Amino acid sequence: MKNNNRIAIVGAGIAGIALAILATKQGYQVSLYERDSKVSSIGAGVTLWPNAIFVLQQLGLEKEIKRIGGVPSYMRQFDQYGIQQGEFNIQEVNILSGFASVTILRCDLMNILAEALADLGVKIFFNCSITAEDIDGLKQEFDLVVGADGRMNSVVRQTLYPKKVQPCYQGFINIVGISQLKGDVLDNVIHDFRGQGERFGIVPVKAGLCFWAGGWSTHIDKARPLSTWYDEMHQRFMNWPDPVQNVLKSYEKSSLNRIFVHDLDPLPYWHQDNVLIIGDAAHASLPTSGQGACQALEDAWDLAQKLEKKDDLDNILTDFYQQRIVKTSAAQASGRQLAQRIFTDCCKPQPSVLSISAEQLSAFWMQGLEMKSP
Repeated sequence: MKNNNRIAIVGAGIAGIALAILATKQGYQVSLYERDSKVSSIGAGVTLWPNAIFVLQQLGLEKEIKRIGGVPSYMRQFDQYGIQQGEFNIQEVNILSGFASVTILRCDLMNILAEALADLGVKIFFNCSITAEDIDGLKQEFDLVVGADGRMNSVVRQTLYPKKVQPCYQGFINIVGISQLKGDVLDNVIHDFRGQGERFGIVPVKAGLCFWAGGWSTHIDKARPLSTWYDEMHQRFMNWPDPVQNVLKSYEKSSLNRIFVHDLDPLPYWHQDNVLIIGDAAHASLPTSGQGACQALEDAWDLAQKLEKKDDLDNILTDFYQQRIVKTSAAQASGRQLAQRIFTDCCKPQPSVLSISAEQLSAFWMQGLEMKSP
């Protein structure tokens, strides 16, 4: 790579900041551009499964993540009347994987990443909306231009696909939020409630703090006032079990967000010349996959590993795509399959997703990571 190994990263989300940290530690000169005025914390919280914790360990952030976050012991699935349908032992998969699973507020995760980057002396250029014309200039100035600019409006992805790749609406909405409950009433257990075409998930962090999402099938209507969506949420879930009622009575109003849930179809390539897309810009999956943040972190780590070899850039980026596409596509497919069971095939009996074995899940999550751990 030429020009003193300079990398431009567009988008200061999980993938962008993680890559900036890893590349800086390897001696690259990194410039990070973000369209917003600050690091975004859109989305209430994140579950970081063992593959994500593996990467965060490589970043030197595992201890801080565990200090701030929570470590759930089980995931339990219930119907809308509170009758348990299945249970998954998270501790078992953690032991098999060799890494913990951690729940954390997204704002806390982003703050930890941003502080680690600042400690390396890397500045984020905020309020910097990169255009397609800007990409042409960055291509000339930098050895590598990485688009980590999100699923919905990735400018870098648009430059790779002139016939614009459209994110796919999957027919359901999520209202997400954060609640502070009195006491640890969730018993350190992720709660997943399901009805016909509706779902309410609650994820504990610690000391009664939790994040949650209420979802249901609906058409996109961006003209409708947000308050009416929140009112509908209360109406839909007003007779659901006590854990749902508890979080709906105690959420922080400022934490609420309405999301029309989109993902991407798997793309045939992620790079042209010295321009590459990673994270949600390349392979956005549904929240039902549980792997959005995890795969973004894996992208950053795997790309940094390949850049360290100092090979021909096209070989690096081709190898990166071939290494990552199978796993990210599997995450996309699993997210869609589960969403379809919940929100589309809502009148059919739903097999429990918790029936997958700990061995199978651990093998999938740690695929591609096992032999590279120090």
